[in-house]
Amino acid sequence: MLKYLRFELLFCFVHLGSLLVMLEKQEIQYEKVILVGLITKDQDEVKSAEYLDELAFLAYTAGGEVARRFTQKLEVPNPKTFIGTGKMEEVKIYIDENEVTTAIFDDELSPAQQKNIEKILQVKIIDRTNLILDIFAQRATTSYARTQVELAQYEYLLPRLAGMWTHLERQRGGIGMRGPGETEIETDRRIVRDRIALLKKKIKSIDRQMGVQRSNRGALVRVALVGYTNVGKSTLMNVISKSDVFAENKLFATLDTTVRKVVIGNLPFLLSDTVGFIRKLPTQLIESFKSTLDEVREADLLLHVVDIAHPSFEDHVNSVNQILDEIESKDKPTLMVFNKIDAYTPEPWDPEDLTQEKTDQHNSIEEWKKTWMARTNGDALFISALEKDNLSEFRKVVYDKVREIHITRFPYNNFLYPEEFNE
Repeated sequence: MLKYLRFELLFCFVHLGSLLVMLEKQEIQYEKVILVGLITKDQDEVKSAEYLDELAFLAYTAGGEVARRFTQKLEVPNPKTFIGTGKMEEVKIYIDENEVTTAIFDDELSPAQQKNIEKILQVKIIDRTNLILDIFAQRATTSYARTQVELAQYEYLLPRLAGMWTHLERQRGGIGMRGPGETEIETDRRIVRDRIALLKKKIKSIDRQMGVQRSNRGALVRVALVGYTNVGKSTLMNVISKSDVFAENKLFATLDTTVRKVVIGNLPFLLSDTVGFIRKLPTQLIESFKSTLDEVREADLLLHVVDIAHPSFEDHVNSVNQILDEIESKDKPTLMVFNKIDAYTPEPWDPEDLTQEKTDQHNSIEEWKKTWMARTNGDALFISALEKDNLSEFRKVVYDKVREIHITRFPYNNFLYPEEFNE
């Protein structure tokens, strides 16, 4: 009986984020949070600022209001408290004076670091991984997505059980403090491992069902939208397929893969919208969502959507390519689609000002086209899905790519160009 009670407590802990979301739908109350990041030899000030900008957007998506950011220069993170003693004291004073409820760290904390920081700051401590898991828990709507997120949460939770059950820890010696503590923590771990095994079994079962669904779609050419989170994939999906896929200016608006039949001109094909990627994506989520990305692995053509208005879009491209490589999809035929050209504004640059050095941030769209984008053999498009700019060219190029694949597969079925492309 006690074992099942403890399992219920663990289960409630994992789903606490989802419960809070339901309450927030009635009355949105943002938590007051601070962000903490490091400047290291591998992550300079510019890169650190970019990561904290992204972390702030993650916090906003999860329901947080950023009160202040803290950064510190260190060669490597402090193994005990992530940041140094002096910076930790500065953070502690700010938290106490401003009634901050949560501190969010930009990198994944070890269980020991999280425990030590909680003892010092006396507030809720969340790292980047936990924050992303929380957002995924909020966004998961289908049984499949919820199962994948729950699996990732339990895998994140497993090494941190000792920190959760402080009343079970053998923190002190003496009378009454020996014996059962370690045993009960091991019991918790066994319960979580059993749950992880059950969830993996459930995911395999759903994967088989989805595999049957994919095999029943016939021999239509499959096209998959991939890209960084919040680059406009779902908006583009809605425009092309004339469907109503959920799209929002927040991170990870789409978790479940959506597949729609699309017809451009006289040529039908299948278009799928997949979960967005992000830098420092938790390992647990990559493993859990690899099955969801089967749509990417089995696609005949990838549309790599990029937010060209984002100052770090080149890093985003590299991050997506890295994950595509992990799921063995990097070498697939790919069309680069640079979205949000309506929001792109180059940094002002005066060629007569000798003190000002021109950088990539000063490039116009036309200048960008002459950079590495020119080496994509013409497989690069510049559009605005929101404003529907250059969508005719987009449809024409996608039509050509899909038609080429279709004719290779069915040489006897040679589609003629529709009238709209012959003008």
